[in-house]
Amino acid sequence: MQQMISHDAMRAFEYTKDSLKDKIILVTGAGDGIGKAAALTYAGCGATVLLLGKTQSKLEAVYDEIERLGLPQAAILPMDLQTASFAQMQELARLIEKEFGHLDGVLHNAAILGALTPLEMYDPITFEQVMRVNSTAVFMLTQSLIPLLRAASSGSVIFTSSSVGSSPRAFWGAYALSKQSVEGMTVIFTQETQASTALRFNCINPGATRTNMRAHAFPGENPYTLKTPEEIMPAYVYLMSDAASGVKGQLIDCQPK
Repeated sequence: MQQMISHDAMRAFEYTKDSLKDKIILVTGAGDGIGKAAALTYAGCGATVLLLGKTQSKLEAVYDEIERLGLPQAAILPMDLQTASFAQMQELARLIEKEFGHLDGVLHNAAILGALTPLEMYDPITFEQVMRVNSTAVFMLTQSLIPLLRAASSGSVIFTSSSVGSSPRAFWGAYALSKQSVEGMTVIFTQETQASTALRFNCINPGATRTNMRAHAFPGENPYTLKTPEEIMPAYVYLMSDAASGVKGQLIDCQPK
């Protein structure tokens, strides 16, 4: 059995251009923020990255950057997780199987913030939208892709949580509840698969990071006091790499207090 390394070691993982060589990795929300940084980093480590997002122009910009850097050719997969049906996600899985044969990893990064307001005043339509993108779609896409991940030698799924997922706070409403949900998915998927497959499900809390979502949530905050998405990538690469083949059911804080 592989020895578990500490979370400090995961955060300090020194990756190379071959850390993810020949792997096929899907990244949701790949057009911006942490998703964009992960897509570029994974490609820089040798992976073929499948760029999933709702804004074609942003995905094309990331694709072009990967091409400019001479990295493995990426693929663009436009999909709006707020409206995509389970049937569409299953069709996406069939497309990936046809074009690539298997899938080595999925980073569930896409999310929306919703409203910062008391639950008793929370708009039910907004609540449903946040839960759909941040939780329901994550479940449906994972379920659709599990057969492909099983075909890999050690398929890795990374969910994305938040500090308000682990410790819900007033006024964070649907966002906090959706992040509690993905932490629960990490635990349940792990318990249900760890004895019978090499699949691994882990969860990352990126912490306070310089992204557009963070700016919307904390408009008075100086973004230059925060780490960039690129600075928190070591844990993201580690969990996708073969070095983490025995790591299952972990919640990793990229910026522990």
